[in-house]
Amino acid sequence: MFSGYTAPVSFFSKAFPGTNVYSVDDMPPIDLLILTHDHYDHLDAVTLPKLLPKVKKVYTGLGVGGHLERWGYSPEQIVELDWWESHTVSDSIRLTATPARHFSGRGLTRGNTLWSSFVLDLNGYRLFIGGDSGYDKQFKIIGDKFGPFDLAMLECGQYGKDWPNIHMFPEQTAQAAHDLNTTLLLPVHWGKFALSVHSWDEPINRLEAQIAKTPLPLVTPKIGEPFSLGGTYPRRAWWRQPTQSSPSPSVAD
Repeated sequence: MFSGYTAPVSFFSKAFPGTNVYSVDDMPPIDLLILTHDHYDHLDAVTLPKLLPKVKKVYTGLGVGGHLERWGYSPEQIVELDWWESHTVSDSIRLTATPARHFSGRGLTRGNTLWSSFVLDLNGYRLFIGGDSGYDKQFKIIGDKFGPFDLAMLECGQYGKDWPNIHMFPEQTAQAAHDLNTTLLLPVHWGKFALSVHSWDEPINRLEAQIAKTPLPLVTPKIGEPFSLGGTYPRRAWWRQPTQSSPSPSVAD
């Protein structure tokens, strides 16, 4: 997602200043590209063709591969999975598509492709890649079936009272992390684009307040800030700046 806007046209829904600090050229070779669904802020028609020479294999939900093939990807590069379907990548890497409470579609077309979350077994670690989802019983089901997790990446932004079923409120993000039985929570989907009416930093502040009530380790890196599972986790509240109107340079998505 390197084009800097999340819409069919470049003048709508631009990224916050300071969030486009990396480009396709900065990306290394990509062994596994995991795409949760085909919305513009997750499947970028500008970025994906540029990434093509770097990508060995793409893993996504049913039907999403059609977009990729139009952009030059070969069918052999694409693995589409239904919910609960697994694919063994190697002896130490296995990917399973799991349910999410969301929707799909680009332009006026909806529901022709599948939206998913993913469980990734990677070299002895188990990760949950949440994608976009409203809160529902699927988190407890996934946690019972696949947990515990070493890390869960869960959305924490772009919620609204008029669409409560497709994006989680921050308090629900905390509950979903507990349902999954994860050791560590990485909140995403809150600091790059304004797709709702809440302030840009409201999601992370509300999540922090909720986490304080139900303790759960939280990791809050800036874009490009590395950390290792089992090591020291970035936890500085970099978003608390003197001016809270927009993110500072190099903020986390």
